Amino acid sequence: MYERYFGLRELPFGITPDTEYYFAHTRQQEALNTLLAAVRMGEGFLKVTGEVGTGKTLLCRKFLAVLGHDDRFTTAYIPNPYLDPSALIAAIAAELGLSIAPNAGSHALMTALSAELLKNYAEGRQLVLCLDEAQAMPLETLESLRLISNLETEKCKLIQIVLFGQPELDQRLAAESVRQLRQRIAFSCRLAPLSLADTDDYLRHRLHVAGYRGPALFRKGAMRALHRASGGVPRLANILAHKALMAAYGEGAKTVQTRHIRLARADTEAAVRPRGLSKLMAWVHR
Repeated sequence: MYERYFGLRELPFGITPDTEYYFAHTRQQEALNTLLAAVRMGEGFLKVTGEVGTGKTLLCRKFLAVLGHDDRFTTAYIPNPYLDPSALIAAIAAELGLSIAPNAGSHALMTALSAELLKNYAEGRQLVLCLDEAQAMPLETLESLRLISNLETEKCKLIQIVLFGQPELDQRLAAESVRQLRQRIAFSCRLAPLSLADTDDYLRHRLHVAGYRGPALFRKGAMRALHRASGGVPRLANILAHKALMAAYGEGAKTVQTRHIRLARADTEAAVRPRGLSKLMAWVHR
């Protein structure tokens, strides 16, 4: 595509979470530091929320990658927790590599999980369970997490649980039936969109990781336009930046200019439109 033209080793703006491209801007790094400090203190429940595309899954993978280098922890990751309670416990057991009979009931599953956690504890390790897209969890499954978190010794929890979800997760946790779980959330973080300065640094960072070593590729006006069109949402910024680079490449331009961002925005349904654009388009089509 345009990699060789712009001196890139690979495409810099993919939307698949890749920890190599993790960008430690202020809010993201604060969230990561909070998670790491909290699990090292042995807190039971943690929560990270953010709008669609703000980087929750990438933060989760970076968090797990850091813990993977710490012998004090065993980690488990459930990407889609839209499961009933028994299915969730079975999924955790599978993540830990436990052999469970296909028809095992809830009691057998909990017994096997408890035994594994006690074994970890005896070896000086604690399980950290991360659940992505947690806003999709049924209420009864959320409540089952509280029961799982009851697995503990006299001195510490055997399992710590981190919930990553969209703001709708807070609405689910407001339900009366899970009030006990809500009270156990010791730390929570909220991921916010990027500022204009952060968006500039974010794009430069991804270009650098992809091998770019030249002068600024996005003109200042283009950067401002991209930030407005993306609303500071990293996933949207990636989509728009990729399309803008395609447009610049197609023209034979050496830098991305505002007109390329406009073309990218017009081709991106989720992009933020300038105020008054809908009225203008309605007038044009009369």
